[in-house]
Amino acid sequence: MWQRHRLSLEPRPRGFHLVTDEILGALPDLGEIRTGLLHLQLMHTSASLTLNENADPDVRHDMALFASKLAPENLSGMRHTLEGADDMPAHVLASLFGTELTLAVERGRLLTGTWQGIWLGEHRERGGARKVTATLMG
Repeated sequence: MWQRHRLSLEPRPRGFHLVTDEILGALPDLGEIRTGLLHLQLMHTSASLTLNENADPDVRHDMALFASKLAPENLSGMRHTLEGADDMPAHVLASLFGTELTLAVERGRLLTGTWQGIWLGEHRERGGARKVTATLMG
C-alpha cells in the first residue's frame, strides 16, 4: 500500500512544538499498516521537523533557547534580510534540523521510543500554517 496525504499544521509562534497528535490525526490509513514506513516532508525552508522528547516541555524551551544562540538574528554580514531579521536564521536552522522524517510503522502505530514525539521547529515569528506531505508505505 502506498498513500500520500497533504497536511496543513496550524500556525504556531517561533519555537518547538509537539505535533505528533496533529499529524497522526490526519492519517486515518495508518491503522491499516502492519509493517511499513511513514515519510514526512515539510514543504518549507524556514521551519523543521525533528524527533525528540515528548513529555517535558522544558526540553522544547531549552532547544529554542539553544537555536536562538546558534542562529541569532541580525548577525553582521548577512545579505538575505529583505524578508525580516528572522528569515535567514530560520533558513539556517531548517537546514541544520532538517525538513524530513522517516519513521517505522508497526501494527498501525508509529514505532518510536517511549519519550519520542514529532516536533515542528517554527523558526519565524509568524511562519503561518505549515504544509507537510505524508507518504505511507506498507
